[in-house]
Amino acid sequence: MIDLFVKGGPLMYAILGCSVIAWAIFFERLWCFHRAQRHMEPLTTEVLSLCRADKIEQAATLCDSRGGVLARLLVPVLTRAEQDRDQIKAQLEEVAAREVAALDRYLGLLGTIATIAPLLGLLGTVIGMIRAFNVIAAEGVGTPATLGGGISEALITTAAGLSVAVPVILLHRYLTSRVDRLTLELEENAMKIVDQVGG
Repeated sequence: MIDLFVKGGPLMYAILGCSVIAWAIFFERLWCFHRAQRHMEPLTTEVLSLCRADKIEQAATLCDSRGGVLARLLVPVLTRAEQDRDQIKAQLEEVAAREVAALDRYLGLLGTIATIAPLLGLLGTVIGMIRAFNVIAAEGVGTPATLGGGISEALITTAAGLSVAVPVILLHRYLTSRVDRLTLELEENAMKIVDQVGG
């Protein structure tokens, strides 16, 4: 495996770097989504219970102490409980836009990696073929051994680029769908509080 990596040429390091960054983003986002989801239902239940007991300030303090995406959505809702429902909902939407943008963090970079990895492989292919044709120009057709280095580099980098790009595309699609589901859950839970305090 190491021999193949070395034969692929210097662009293999760039492709490897893309792979490492992509997997790091994937696991970081998974952890972030897990933390956001884990505390969502218990926090919603506790805040609803406090709101029904007309303890709005305690509910706001609870959200401040807990932290997390849902808590950050609920704090402005609870601190404006005296306003009408439309005003509360408008404030929620403003805060939600920022929080959803934070959930999307690094997904653009992940999509970029999925795009450039096969291009790096293609660049390696071109460089490898140029080397092979330079050998032909300098030494004639020669033997397969004389051409093998350039052609081998071309094929290895193409395979490496594609082997990085294909899973990264799947990871990107999966994380994007997780963001969509998480956003919907956040909205549903936040609206339960809005209906309670603004109703």
